[in-house]
Amino acid sequence: MSLHRLVSVTMGVPNVAETAAYYAEFGLTRAQDGWFTTQDGGRQLRIVAAQTRRLLEMHVGADDPDDLARVASRLRRLGERPSETLEAVSAVEPVTGVAVHVEIAPRLAQRRPSPVPYNQPGNTCRVGTRAEGILRQGRVRPRKLGHAVIGSTAHHETIRFFTDGIGFKVSDLIRGQGAFLRCSTDHHNLLVLGAPVTFLHHTSWQVDDIDDVGRGAFDMLQGHPERHVWGLGRHYAGSNFFWYLKDPAGNFSEYYSDLDCIVDDQLWTPEDLEGAKALFAWGPPPPSSFVHPDDLAAMMAGAHGPR
Repeated sequence: MSLHRLVSVTMGVPNVAETAAYYAEFGLTRAQDGWFTTQDGGRQLRIVAAQTRRLLEMHVGADDPDDLARVASRLRRLGERPSETLEAVSAVEPVTGVAVHVEIAPRLAQRRPSPVPYNQPGNTCRVGTRAEGILRQGRVRPRKLGHAVIGSTAHHETIRFFTDGIGFKVSDLIRGQGAFLRCSTDHHNLLVLGAPVTFLHHTSWQVDDIDDVGRGAFDMLQGHPERHVWGLGRHYAGSNFFWYLKDPAGNFSEYYSDLDCIVDDQLWTPEDLEGAKALFAWGPPPPSSFVHPDDLAAMMAGAHGPR
């Protein structure tokens, strides 16, 4: 596909310093210019002041000027008026107010971790030593930003903007409620959900494997049990292992590993999910606050700007 990666996001929160400290502890590295970086993805998170927690900007990678021209043409067909430079095409999604910048960017090259031996029935490949996953030391450092999840008061319109305008593809649907969208070979880079107010539900960060999902969450919960939201579990949509935590602004942050990869669109059939499948394959039941965050009413009362 001509779009090939989620480059970065800008998160707006009322409490910038406190939230920034959380993501540094989460394993992101704060650069001198204020951006947060991952091991493989570079500058991927910026945190700025906003009245309510929300996604403000998203940068998407494309290969060349022809890709940008196609995005601009699709946006104009939707009635949008994108701004264009030699390096990027930008437009604001009218429902959520998210500024989307499609820019020429290098494709992401990730270092492959060393194979980890797992003992299985009939395949004892680790003998005389403890599992590598429990011998690891040091804080978990996310490899890249995987996806963001946003609430939209008119989710069909928001989905249309990203698919018909920007060029995202639909990987799976949540019946009557939203869609998992991709701008790369990852199962999803954006999930748009119907909601009574525009808000950022969570950002998701790739780690090497299930051990690092657990290790990352374990470290974040030491002395801060209130950060726990949901996990450990495995999603059906995307198949990834997950563990969700909550930042000081109320956004959820997810460690994930083993996400579905869609290289050939012809070999993938989107499903229209409902019930438990829309949330998870196994794990503890999600708390009600995961589906309907506790601060939604307060955000509705203070909502301004995009509907």
